[in-house]
Amino acid sequence: MELDLIDTLIDLKEYKPREIEEVMEDPFTIRLLPDHEREDGESRYYMIGRTIADRYLFLCFWTDGKKARIISVRNLTEGEKRFYDRRYAEFK
Repeated sequence: MELDLIDTLIDLKEYKPREIEEVMEDPFTIRLLPDHEREDGESRYYMIGRTIADRYLFLCFWTDGKKARIISVRNLTEGEKRFYDRRYAEFK
């Protein structure tokens, strides 16, 4: 899936495009159901994942199946990291 980072409000110095791609390509990423209750009708998807350099990120994005428009990126909280690590341990 191609990333759409044009005119985004994400700080691309803090969150590198490659890191975002790594989270989206990680087979152990936790994908959360989209929210359908939005007034604008746009569905947003959520992911919790880890980069190759062990950076834990939360992504919010929109997709049409070919492109992913990244809406928000942030570091995971400690509780979210523990949740991810527990889920990751189930797959090992």
